[in-house]
Amino acid sequence: MTFATTDRRSAENRVSPIFLVLAAAFVAAGFALGSGWGNDRVGVFLFVVAGWMVSLCLHEFAHARTALAGGDITIGSKGYLTLNPLKYGHVLLSFVLPVIFVIMGGIGLPGGAVYIERDRISGRLKHSLISAAGPLVNVVFAVVLLVLVGGGWFDNQDLAVGFEGRVDSASPLAAAAAFLAYLQVTAAILNLLPVPGLDGYGIVEPWLSYKARRAIAPFAPYGMLLLFALVWQSQVGQWLYDLTMQIFDLFDIPRDSMQIGYSLFRFWD
Repeated sequence: MTFATTDRRSAENRVSPIFLVLAAAFVAAGFALGSGWGNDRVGVFLFVVAGWMVSLCLHEFAHARTALAGGDITIGSKGYLTLNPLKYGHVLLSFVLPVIFVIMGGIGLPGGAVYIERDRISGRLKHSLISAAGPLVNVVFAVVLLVLVGGGWFDNQDLAVGFEGRVDSASPLAAAAAFLAYLQVTAAILNLLPVPGLDGYGIVEPWLSYKARRAIAPFAPYGMLLLFALVWQSQVGQWLYDLTMQIFDLFDIPRDSMQIGYSLFRFWD
């Protein structure tokens, strides 16, 4: 019985082959872009999509791992610790829609979430930390990319390209990493907003009155779609872009790098 329990726990923590394939595609696309092998535009698309999917898996894993530490012992049996994207909520909401948002608008919007049995977790602070763990992954992912791009780690003037008459140019890998960093920054900013259904609201929800939580609950399923509509069709999108570019400026990254990355990403144009 002891061995069976040990084997089961080992399986619950075993990294999914699907995640390993995504991570391998991310690394392989980055290597191809850095070495000038293959089609740059397809390479940037694969690098960004694979990197974005990897970050989504890590985002949901962070929620799950923090919930396990907080007291929800059912996390492992649900497969949340395997980094398998097929285990995280609804595949359409968790992964397909966020990728479509990236393709349509060049912004990073969070997807669905893992199902956490909140009644197993006591203490408002624990609940807030569980919600904050996901966006923190996006922040860390963004900072790493921004430091590497700003430090010139991906620069290669022999491969530098420019688009749409821009004076500045960037190597494909640097441009791809800059665009992926942009997605991570926008995802972190948007997901930390106190909008029902998003992690920002999950952080503050435990501190609200029961009456307020009951009144807000019916709007939670529509929070992400409403936010996307605001970003896509209103001044909110420009504010988000300006704030993200100010963060890029802190790392001395030319704004054209991200824009070139987005142009390369849209290989079908």
